[in-house]
Amino acid sequence: MQYRRLGSSGLKVSAISLGSWLTYGKTVEENVAERTIHRAYELGINFFDSANVYENGEGERVMAQALRSYPRESYVITTKAFWPVGDGPNDRGLSRKHVFEQLHKSLKRMQLDYVDIFYCHRYDPETPVEETLRVIDDLISQGKILYAGVSEWSAAQIEEAVAVADKYLLDRIVVNQPQYNLLNRRIEHEIIPVCKKYGIGQVVFSPLAQGVLTGKYKGGRIPPGSRAANEEINVFVQRFLKPEMLAKVDELEKIAAELGITLVELALAWVLREPNVASALVGASRPEQIEQNVKAVDVVLPPEVLVRIDEICPA
Repeated sequence: MQYRRLGSSGLKVSAISLGSWLTYGKTVEENVAERTIHRAYELGINFFDSANVYENGEGERVMAQALRSYPRESYVITTKAFWPVGDGPNDRGLSRKHVFEQLHKSLKRMQLDYVDIFYCHRYDPETPVEETLRVIDDLISQGKILYAGVSEWSAAQIEEAVAVADKYLLDRIVVNQPQYNLLNRRIEHEIIPVCKKYGIGQVVFSPLAQGVLTGKYKGGRIPPGSRAANEEINVFVQRFLKPEMLAKVDELEKIAAELGITLVELALAWVLREPNVASALVGASRPEQIEQNVKAVDVVLPPEVLVRIDEICPA
């Protein structure tokens, strides 16, 4: 496994990380989830991602329970808050009250004293950034959070967070969690340059475009049991199932075949070619999937191949 610094922090995370969105506590049986997490750890993955809203906390619980047999210092685990967890007016957002309460509920569910990274799961226009960063800074001072991060914030919102933190001498965010893959390169234009400027690393989710970059949806066919076959999840996959997207996938698969690697390895290696990306966050419902994913860390794509990929999937 390859380990990379998270932005300009001293924290080192595995280049492939494992998440629990749409899998653990939902579509994957608990014993299979545990075996998958254990296999990830055995393969050198030390970075595990969850959130309070993943199956109402079940994603957190299953992931933390599987990791409990390992030394706490040997892995990095995350959680998040923002999305609604109830019907009350304060059951959502990034207010001091909501962040404080949700962090403690997450710690209780996971039976942990602290999380390594706490993400603001989206930007909250109804709460001053100072209020959010100050409560996170307080929780860092209490030893309940080690590092602060954001997810899917714009470049301007990230700059605002850095400016507020510097003005009030609060802990800066060190990580951003955006979507990034061969079919969605939007963060290259503004977000990566801003993050490089301030020493913020990327932990990118959906590096396989919700499974479309595995090649399983050839010709628009939707296999039984796949994410696209699940009505709840289909909305996240549908945007990548357009004919023009699937045509790009076919061309990318030809390049992978020429290199003697799988499309999965090509897609993940391409994401990891970007120096600002600390880790590619994958989902795995079976141990074999994570075994395939980690092979990508050993793949170096030649410059001429990167040029061909840019022609197929321009930024």
